[in-house]
Amino acid sequence: MTSNPPDLRPDLAPKPTFGVAPRPDQPTLGMVSLGCPKALVDSERILTRLRAEGYGISADYAGADAVIVNTCGFLDSAKAESLEAIGEALKENGKVIVTGCLGAEPDYIREHHPRILAVTGPHQYEQVLDAVHQAVPPSPDPFVDLLPATGVSLTPRHFSYLKISEGCNHKCKFCIIPDMRGKLASRPGHAVLREAEKLVGAGVRELLVISQDTSAYGLDRKYDVNPWKDGETRSHITDLSRALGELAPADELWIRLHYVYPYPHVRELIPLMADPNNAVLPYLDIPFQHAHPDVLRRMARPAAAAKTLDEIRAWRDICPDMTLRSTFIVGYPGETEAEFQHLLDWMDEAQLDRVGCFKYENVDGARSNDLPDHVADEVKQDRWERFMAKAQAISEAKLAAKVGQTLQVIVDEIDADGIATCRTKADAPEIDGNLFIDEGTEGLSVGDLVTVEVDEAGEYDLWGALR
Repeated sequence: MTSNPPDLRPDLAPKPTFGVAPRPDQPTLGMVSLGCPKALVDSERILTRLRAEGYGISADYAGADAVIVNTCGFLDSAKAESLEAIGEALKENGKVIVTGCLGAEPDYIREHHPRILAVTGPHQYEQVLDAVHQAVPPSPDPFVDLLPATGVSLTPRHFSYLKISEGCNHKCKFCIIPDMRGKLASRPGHAVLREAEKLVGAGVRELLVISQDTSAYGLDRKYDVNPWKDGETRSHITDLSRALGELAPADELWIRLHYVYPYPHVRELIPLMADPNNAVLPYLDIPFQHAHPDVLRRMARPAAAAKTLDEIRAWRDICPDMTLRSTFIVGYPGETEAEFQHLLDWMDEAQLDRVGCFKYENVDGARSNDLPDHVADEVKQDRWERFMAKAQAISEAKLAAKVGQTLQVIVDEIDADGIATCRTKADAPEIDGNLFIDEGTEGLSVGDLVTVEVDEAGEYDLWGALR
C-alpha cells in the first residue's frame, strides 16, 4: 500500500462516477468533467437539467449519442488536457459539445478541433441545453424519467460539493478566472441551505463548501437577510457556516470549508470549528500562494504574511485541533533564491498540515506573463522539489504525532480484500491523505462514520483499527 504522491494536483476534482443505466431507446449523453470541484458542480447541474428532460447518462463514449466535455482553462497545461479530452471524444464518439472555462475561448478550441458541434462558456447552462437539443432531440417518458429531488450527483453518494457563489473580485496577476467566470455572484443564503438540507436528507454525510472566494460570500448581496425556517439567515459565511453546522448532529455530518481567504472575519469561524456540537470541521483550506511580501505584491495579492502567522497562532489557540491546508506557487516571475528561502522559513513557522504546490506557468491573458525576470524551468523544478520535501517532512511529523489517538473517520471505499480506505476530519477527498483499516471491516459500509485508533503513520497517510 503506497502513500499519496507529493505531486497530487490540488486543483482537481474527484473523477466523476455514473450510476443509473439508460432505458432502451433513451437519448443518451456522455460527460467528461475536467478541472476543479466547482466545474464538477456545473457538470452535475447540466446533467440534472438533462435528466429532467428525459436524457440518459452514459459512462462511456460508445453508449452515448453525443458527449459534453466540461473543460478547464486555468493553466496552459489544463488547456492542453482539455484539448486532448475533446480530441479523444471526437475520435471515440464524433459528436462533441464543449463547455466550461476553456469555452470562453471558442476560436482557440475550433482552431484545434473544427468538428465540434458547439462551444459555450462557463456556467452557461441554457446554451448547453440548446446545443444538446440540436444534436440529440429529447424524448422524455413521463412515466419512467423521474428525477430525484437532489438531482444528478457525480460524486460518491456520501459526500457532495456545495457551491455557494460564482466568480471572484480579486485581480491576481497569474489568474484569469475573473475574466472567465466574472465577478463575485453569491447565491442567497436560504437557497444554499435548502440545497444542503436536501443533500443531507438524501444521505450525504459530508458537504464540501466551495466557491472562488468563500470568505467573500455575500459581499455582493450586501449580506442580505433571507427567511429560513422559522427565522432568518444572513448571506454571510459565518451565518451560513453556523446554519450548515446545525443541519445534523456533529457525529453524523461533516461540513468542510474550501478556498477561504484569510480576511479578518474568518476568525469568527474558528469558535464554530471548536464547538463539538457544530458539524463545521476544524479544517480551513486557504490559498496563501506565497509568503514573501514582494512576491505577493507582484502577484497583486495581500502582502501580510507576518500578520498571517499571527492569525494562524490565534486560530490554533482557539481550536488546537485545526487542520490548515494551502496551495503555493514556486518560480513566480522575479522570485529570487532569497524570496524562495523566505517561503521555506515561513513554512517552518506556519507548520501547515496539508500542502499542494504548482510550478508557475504562463496562462494566455494573465498579466503575470508580462512581468520581467521569468524563472528558468530547471530552477522551478528544483524549488518545487525542495518545497515539497519541506512540506512532506512537516506532514510526516504531524501524522506521527497522531499515532495512539482515537479519531472519527468516514469510509470512502472497501476493496475486494476488505481493506477500507477512509478519511479523517483533516482530509478532503482526493487532495489530502487517507486512513486505511486492514482488518475487521466486515460490518462497514461506504459512507459510515466510525471511530478508529491510529496505530501507524506514513508521510501522507495513516493506518488504524476500529474501536
